[in-house]
Amino acid sequence: MITRMLSAQNSEDIALAAQWIREGKLVAIPTETVYGLAANGLDEQAVLRIFQAKGRPQDNPLILHIAQPQELRKLCKDIPASAWLLADNFWPGPLTMVLPAREIIPKSTTAGLDTVAVRCPKTAATRALIAMAGVPLAAPSANRSGKPSTTTAQHVLSDMDGRITAILDGGACEVGVESTIVDLTGDIPRLLRPGGVTPEELIALLGELQIDPAVLAPVAADAVVRAPGMKYRHYAPAAPLIIVTGSAQAAAFYIRAHFQRGDAVLCFEEELPLYQNCNPTSYGSCAAAQSLSSGLFAALRALDRPDIGTIYARCPEGGGMAYAVGNRLKKAAGFHIVNAEDAR
Repeated sequence: MITRMLSAQNSEDIALAAQWIREGKLVAIPTETVYGLAANGLDEQAVLRIFQAKGRPQDNPLILHIAQPQELRKLCKDIPASAWLLADNFWPGPLTMVLPAREIIPKSTTAGLDTVAVRCPKTAATRALIAMAGVPLAAPSANRSGKPSTTTAQHVLSDMDGRITAILDGGACEVGVESTIVDLTGDIPRLLRPGGVTPEELIALLGELQIDPAVLAPVAADAVVRAPGMKYRHYAPAAPLIIVTGSAQAAAFYIRAHFQRGDAVLCFEEELPLYQNCNPTSYGSCAAAQSLSSGLFAALRALDRPDIGTIYARCPEGGGMAYAVGNRLKKAAGFHIVNAEDAR
């Protein structure tokens, strides 16, 4: 199969992508978060092709993408008022809601669950594609399963060339990490994955928010999860990744003491001078969490090389977008974290 590159700025290319979606084929799509690997979310065979192309475990549910918030009614039932409140404030945008699924959604999309994750993406070209296709798009991140997510069309091509029909190139992704996921099926909204809509924004609107344990620690291998990105080691380069916390000076002392030839350091822009001769890569400024968010996966993909032994990473702390970036790094590290202050 030859994977064709299309332009999100070309209406004819968008129409062609929509046609291929209707035919059950796979097309990578741009969103404000990361690139998605899209198929007709109501076509069980097309959805199974997503799992095959990614090498994705089939107990890992997918997100359905819709063109307009009102389309939520076609896919979900027993929709609470909180869902429409969130939609009014954050859709189109980087927020996914988990709600009771209607019977039209195949179990391959929901991983056998009676709930489904839905979002309305911000990217206009992708919403136009969904409208032209006339079906919701099941679209996990367009990377090989477990690898760092894709934030440019070239990232997608690197992972999916020959595996999918086309890539709709919409440029670099604005947010850079996957959408926030909130489960609204319980009495209290539950955060399943942090992302571009922050916990603080959700609490300000909803009044209360539970944090799922999967956000903070590894999940058991036999656990049943309600949303993508909760169970398996994700977002990870091939080399082992160790997060080193503590002050800049303490972390640099620890890393330099343990650094071996062939290792690498993933750090904040401000800390680059501390890691001379330690193969450092910056993924943004610690003073600007959005820069870390948009730069994280590109940096992880740049470090996904066979010649790298161990990657020592510096992780932002605190709330807002730093919370989402920290979650992705901890997942990539398998929650392997060293406190440099204690290790001195």
